[in-house]
This record gives sequence, structure tokens and C-alpha cells, in this order.
Amino acid sequence: MRALIQRVSEASVRVDGDIVGQIGPGLLILVCAMVGDTDAQAQALASKIAKLRIFRDEAGKMNLSVKDTGGAALIVSQFTLAADLRGNRPGFSSAAGPDEGRRIYEHFTALVADEGIATANGIFGADMAVSLINDGPVTIWMDTAATT
Repeated sequence: MRALIQRVSEASVRVDGDIVGQIGPGLLILVCAMVGDTDAQAQALASKIAKLRIFRDEAGKMNLSVKDTGGAALIVSQFTLAADLRGNRPGFSSAAGPDEGRRIYEHFTALVADEGIATANGIFGADMAVSLINDGPVTIWMDTAATT
């Protein structure tokens, strides 16, 4: 699985002009299920993100997790994180197919919620408009293939 995590002061996602998910302070998580991804990888990613210490403590150091701060997570599926850029036109054949991608995305979202983090979502497969205020800015790239 791949994820792009951004620490945000707020974020929202719209579909057809309507807000379908929004959060205040927390994390915007753009996530992509890859061919061959497993539930165990989704669990490992959710656990790692929940514990990731990228929020400021009282001394201004990045020493707190989203759980520590009581922040939320806006989780948006984004198959384009699987882009193969060998040519000028990206290919996405390494992204999980739609049915498996949806299943893993929904499972990942449930796992983040199970970590005690309030979650909001986009709509899988929809044309979405994501708005955010990146706090810091802090942006972290994660790929379970690189960490397992």
C-alpha cells in the first residue's frame, strides 16, 4: 500500500460540489491499494500512521501522534499514487483493481478508526476535489513495500 500523509489544520473533500468528508486538525491520508496488497499491510500502515509523531508538543517539537492530539483523519482513495512514470503518460497497472482496491480502502479506514481516530472519507472511485491547509508544511510518503 502507498500513502501520502499531510498534517493539516483542516481538510475537506467534495463530490459534485457537495462536501462528503471534512476534518479540522489532523491528517489527510491519500491512500492507494497496490496489486497483491494484504489486510496485514493495511493493518501495519494504519498502526504506523496512528503512531507517527509529526505533531508539535508544548516545546514545539514534532513529538506527538494524531492520537495524542485528538486529531482526525480524512482518508481519500487515490489510485494515481501507483503511477508508473517510465514514459510521459503514467500507467496505473500496479494499482489494485477496483473491487479489491475498494475492499482494502474500506478495511484500512476501519483500521484507522479502530486505532481511536475519528475518520472522514471521500467516495471511492468518484471524481473528488480535495481542499486542505497543510500545517508546517508536513508531508510524509509511505510505501509498505519499502518497509516490510
